[in-house]
Amino acid sequence: MRKLWALLLAVASVPASAAELTVSAASSLTESFGEIASAYEKANPGTKVDLNFAASGVLLQQIARGAPVDVLATADQATMAQAQTDGLVDPATQHVFAANSLWVVVPPQTTNKPATLAALAAPGVKRVAIGNPDSVPVGRYARGALQAAGIWPAVQAKMISTQNVRQSLDYVARGEVDAGFVYSTDAQAMRDRVQRAFQVPVAGGINYPLAMVKDSRNAVEAKRFIAFVQSAQGQAILHRHGFGSP
Repeated sequence: MRKLWALLLAVASVPASAAELTVSAASSLTESFGEIASAYEKANPGTKVDLNFAASGVLLQQIARGAPVDVLATADQATMAQAQTDGLVDPATQHVFAANSLWVVVPPQTTNKPATLAALAAPGVKRVAIGNPDSVPVGRYARGALQAAGIWPAVQAKMISTQNVRQSLDYVARGEVDAGFVYSTDAQAMRDRVQRAFQVPVAGGINYPLAMVKDSRNAVEAKRFIAFVQSAQGQAILHRHGFGSP
């Protein structure tokens, strides 16, 4: 986190130009936004896109503390709504650009995969990786589903709290937990190192919004990047990485 903050502050010390853009995006967008940034730079010669990935709540905190960010992309609408309430983003530029789904994944060596949420409360399951619900959207989705199923207290007692969805995915891949809650796109990104157990229904679905930060030093470039993410080319990249259409 300190390194990321130092990077953002370093970017702030560089004079702004029409070719510079800093995008803060949810951890689950790592591969897709990496490809989108490369495609955007190719389509706009001379443009440099700096990417900063973290849990959506952490990104919001960074912007609130003055991090020099031009575009914010979150893994839930609640965090974006908070950004609007706090006056950190321009609501006129907000758009939902992708959809995802919630899955429980298990280590590759698992032979008896759980098939339901109730199975996670069974004695055989000792540790479950869940993003911190206070700052990580996937954790809030998981907690909501477990609360709806009436087993949140039982699973919470086994919870290994993580800083972002990729940490949960990594714990599962290394066999340090018995199961973990991740997005479908994360399971796809590491399909050779984790097994999908079952999909978890989420009330209202999982939608990803993005918007221009009000203090953006380059509003024109920020709006152009947002439009690119929504374009046919941007959407094709997202679909290749497992995201659904908004």
